[in-house]
Amino acid sequence: MASQKEIKDRMKSIQDTLKITNAMYMISSSKLRKAKKTLADTEPYFYTLNNAMTRILRHVPDMDSVYFRDLADQKPEELTIGYVVITSDKGMAGAYNQNILKIANEELKKTPNHKLYVLGEIGRHYFERHQVKIDGNFRYTIQQPTMARARRMGEDLLQEYLDGEIDALRIIYTRMENSVESSAEMMELLPLKKADFTVEIPAGVAMEDIVFEPSPEKVMEQIVPDYIIGFMYSALVEAFASVQNARMMAMQASSDSAKKMLSELGLAYNRARQAAITQEITEVAAGAKAQKRKTGA
Repeated sequence: MASQKEIKDRMKSIQDTLKITNAMYMISSSKLRKAKKTLADTEPYFYTLNNAMTRILRHVPDMDSVYFRDLADQKPEELTIGYVVITSDKGMAGAYNQNILKIANEELKKTPNHKLYVLGEIGRHYFERHQVKIDGNFRYTIQQPTMARARRMGEDLLQEYLDGEIDALRIIYTRMENSVESSAEMMELLPLKKADFTVEIPAGVAMEDIVFEPSPEKVMEQIVPDYIIGFMYSALVEAFASVQNARMMAMQASSDSAKKMLSELGLAYNRARQAAITQEITEVAAGAKAQKRKTGA
């Protein structure tokens, strides 16, 4: 059995750790609330762009645009796929980064021709350690996602797509399912699919009259870049919110484990203390008995 001092030292160490996990939980909770508010504030803009593209395609379904290319007839080895991988800058977030990197590794193995763009220190260090070439290294922290950063990244990636350096662009990030759950997933940003922007119009319902200046194609060319940049910003905010949520859950689990260990160590300390007291009483009683025998002799 460990001594009382050893148990007390271990309890002190766990109590210090518990203070840290509680503090990190509170910090992540505060950041998560801010991220959710930011996401809620930007969603109307994103949905407005989505609706505008839907209305254009409803009137001009056969529109020919570089942003809506069909790659179904091309073989995978003929395509160059760009992957944007969003990880966190720090650990202590449970399986958050592992889930992202697992999807990224699976996708990179399936596509022999690819270009990799990484955000987040964890992802950068991982791919560098495994000697995976990083084609685009956006040196931005994901701690404070901003529209300006999303615009710079989106414009660079769009230019590579328009220049033919990549045939498709996919983003791997973590999306918030609800207030307590999130999931790692991959979304294809480019080329866009017209089926994702079509809405069935009931028979007998007349469509509104829309005038496109100078043409539907030119209007779409102006809207799509903002749509892609808006999606990038939304993904950055959702990834930031998700990592805070994952860190909260990890810190909560750590705090619960620490409290359980403190409870068990408290019982062990009481048993050790009781054993020490019993031993002292036994020794005093034995000493008194020996002294009595010596006096009687």
